[in-house]
Amino acid sequence: MAKKKTKKTNELASNRKARHDYFIEDSLEAGLVLVGTEVKSIRKGSVSLADAYASIHKDEVYVENMHIAPYEEGNRFNVDPLRKRKLLLHKKEIQKLKKSLDQKGKTLVPLKLYLVRGRVKMELGLAQGKKLYDKRQALREKEVNKKLRDLTKY
Repeated sequence: MAKKKTKKTNELASNRKARHDYFIEDSLEAGLVLVGTEVKSIRKGSVSLADAYASIHKDEVYVENMHIAPYEEGNRFNVDPLRKRKLLLHKKEIQKLKKSLDQKGKTLVPLKLYLVRGRVKMELGLAQGKKLYDKRQALREKEVNKKLRDLTKY
């Protein structure tokens, strides 16, 4: 029998704040165009998705404000840590995203970075912003679930 190909993924970074601040309606996978020593720095874990967001310019998707720290052994090959990075998506996916981003209050948020067969991929989420009372409600539900879990332990 032939071996089944399994997708081996290694999570490198995640944006936990995104799920707190936004309702994630849809998610998709995109490749990243990286240069120089950025991959080495990402593998080392020197990346932050906290304030990052994605936008569409001229039918191309870019992730902005994603901080990749300069690689220490990279000296002159290092690039600007906050530069715009192009995301690799199919044309139909970009058109679909463009159509859904035209709705009021929608944004593209990076959820996590991971490796698939040695390539760095990003999970993007189509998100709707939460109001303050939505965040409070989510925290209340989280506390109630935690109490229920603690009570059912014994």
